[in-house]
Amino acid sequence: MVARVKAILRRVSPPAPTGTEKPALQFTDLRLDSLRREVTVNQQTVALRTQEFELLAIFMAQPGVVFERERLLALAWGYDFYGQTRTVDVHVAQLRKKLAGSRAKIETVAGIGYKLVEA
Repeated sequence: MVARVKAILRRVSPPAPTGTEKPALQFTDLRLDSLRREVTVNQQTVALRTQEFELLAIFMAQPGVVFERERLLALAWGYDFYGQTRTVDVHVAQLRKKLAGSRAKIETVAGIGYKLVEA
């Protein structure tokens, strides 16, 4: 029960800055500012929901690396997430729509998961 409460609190409140994380990530024309919780494509702000932001941060931290759906669930939602792995697919589809004007693309790796690449 305590673990569930901690996981919920982790999701609803942003973590306190530790000074070790990178405040901004850049990949092609895509920029993610973790301190401001802001994403820009070609210097235009793009509104993302919390889980979309978390997924994009994961992809941008390691562009080109293939992430399995289960790994993305663990990183973005926490180990106690009880939903379907298709949740990742839905959020990735939304991210693709919102980042349509960018040269950065989230590519499907058949049977495995997703990776961030330059188009």
